[in-house]
Amino acid sequence: MQRFRQNPTDPAFVQNPYGFYDRTRQAGELFFWEDFDLACATGHAAVGALLKDRRLGREAPADHAIIPAPHTEEFYAIEAHSMLELEPPRHTRLRGLVLRAFTSRRIAALAPEITALCHELIDALPEDADLLSGYAQQVPVIVIAQLLGVPDSLAPQLLQWSNAMVGMYQARRSVEMEHAAADAARDFAGFLRSHIAERRETPADDLITHLIAAEEDGARLSTDEMISTCILLLNAGHEATVHTLGNGVKALCEHRAGPGSVTAERIASTVEEILRFDPPLHMFTRWVYEDVTLFGHDFHRGDKVACLLAAANRDPAVYDLPNQFAPARFDPAQSAPAQFAPARRTPPHTAFGAGVHFCVGAPLARLELQIALTCLFARCPDLALAAVPRYADIYPFHGLDRLDVRLGRKPR
Repeated sequence: MQRFRQNPTDPAFVQNPYGFYDRTRQAGELFFWEDFDLACATGHAAVGALLKDRRLGREAPADHAIIPAPHTEEFYAIEAHSMLELEPPRHTRLRGLVLRAFTSRRIAALAPEITALCHELIDALPEDADLLSGYAQQVPVIVIAQLLGVPDSLAPQLLQWSNAMVGMYQARRSVEMEHAAADAARDFAGFLRSHIAERRETPADDLITHLIAAEEDGARLSTDEMISTCILLLNAGHEATVHTLGNGVKALCEHRAGPGSVTAERIASTVEEILRFDPPLHMFTRWVYEDVTLFGHDFHRGDKVACLLAAANRDPAVYDLPNQFAPARFDPAQSAPAQFAPARRTPPHTAFGAGVHFCVGAPLARLELQIALTCLFARCPDLALAAVPRYADIYPFHGLDRLDVRLGRKPR
């Protein structure tokens, strides 16, 4: 296994990590990233296989459990009940109960509300705007607030808690960020505990009430599990949707794909290509549960391996011209551009993961992205970048620091 060094906070890497992925992919299915002290998979086949391999998982083996520092205990108390960090059988029970409340029918029913919200936000934007703070950040956090049954006015507080907590996963993590994450975890959990208690007394048509009512074989979610689930839906769902919206508008503007790519007929394919081309999460790690040889390398129980989702999404063995943004790539009804190889079905991207941890919020994220982009470009067909977008130093997440645009807005 070849070894590579690349500081994930290096400014050049932050702005464009894809060259590094291309170099490491040439070393084979796995390489060793010294800065993370991790074996990493880059190819689409390897990443997909590792994500689905039940000899690996998210939950640390019992004899390799990490004891959190005292000042981070409140953050990890939330993680202890998060289905993202658990494996079967507990993961199976939690996910099953959550899916009973987070149904496709309930998600689809949100479409009119999301559409109305997008138009309201577009109306409120100045002609020259930071689209990230004024639109991309607002759509998912307000949708989550409405799902939880809390006033839209609390969205800024939810956003503040989410931003602080996701700092724990970033390569630039500091002690100050750890304290901020723990404080946010404590305050967010306290707020949700009170809100859940209120909903037990006064049910409503919101996600909290449906989570309380969800039952499978006599099992229900505990209050701590509901708190962790709601925080996961906000933090993971909000972070991913914000970055994908920002990255997507950037790609559409820079590649002059614009309004024609976000019509009702093409929006689904365009969103999938955005998720492939510039996904919001680049690395997803797994624990090894038993001694095993994977792609020619011997792993031992307690080792960790990283799946580089963004590298897999640009694997030239799977995608024609992988570094080219092609909104029609995932649309079987569209004739393939002449430069693409004919008659080859485009494999799914890895942005939402795979296996038992495939993103539970993927249907909601897709709905938000499709509606938000369609509304934006319908109202602002001449939308253009007003400054060169810059990515934020937030690896393994990948998203913009801001997105300055000139709207060219039309009335409704």
